[in-house]
Amino acid sequence: MLDVSSVGFSYVKSRPVLRDVSFAVNRGERVGLVGPNGSGKSTLIRLLADLLQLRSGRISMQGRPHRDRASRRDLAYSASNDTLPQFLTGQEYVDLMHRLYGQETDAAKAADLFRRYDMAGREGDLIEDYSHGMRKKVQVIASLLVERPLTIIDETLNGVDADAVRAFTADARRLGADRALVFCSHDLRLIEAVCDRVILLVDGTVRHDLSTDEVFARYGSLDALVAEATRSPASSPTS
Repeated sequence: MLDVSSVGFSYVKSRPVLRDVSFAVNRGERVGLVGPNGSGKSTLIRLLADLLQLRSGRISMQGRPHRDRASRRDLAYSASNDTLPQFLTGQEYVDLMHRLYGQETDAAKAADLFRRYDMAGREGDLIEDYSHGMRKKVQVIASLLVERPLTIIDETLNGVDADAVRAFTADARRLGADRALVFCSHDLRLIEAVCDRVILLVDGTVRHDLSTDEVFARYGSLDALVAEATRSPASSPTS
């Protein structure tokens, strides 16, 4: 579905942020993107979402260049910040996201998700009156409801309560075989609970690309893998 090949990127020419990054994401996969601060995760996410111009390498979606309109329509992106149109209500924001994809909101599914994320009764309130955590919940609700082939969630769960994290974990694991998830988070236990595969970036390169089962078998935990990788000198990626 998603193919990333030899991607490099620099904000300043002499300081590469990403170097020769390659991986693929298939339908039905839930892929966790992890790495220390400054490893290039956010830059890679922005490239996948076509928020930065690709300068080196190739990104394709279902065989099409990722900048094609059809490719962009196959992608739902939930950002790390909570900058939303404050003049809309939560429900209006969800409806707007659907209209951007040429869809109608499934009212029953929307009501169920607002309830499960403890937002029932608040969907008609203006976003400007929402807390940081509530804005994050609305972003997650919208990204799940539009049901795109690929959903990218970039640190969106930061600042939400434990009940919402549990709800998201269950929802992510219920994604159908026709959908894929790329999930970026510093919460490594959440990555372990949600994802069946992990890509670890260190210094702008893919240091490891492993199933979560392999992570547990080889290292015992994702935290141990990250700790070892950040202590060790660069080497060929493992998969």
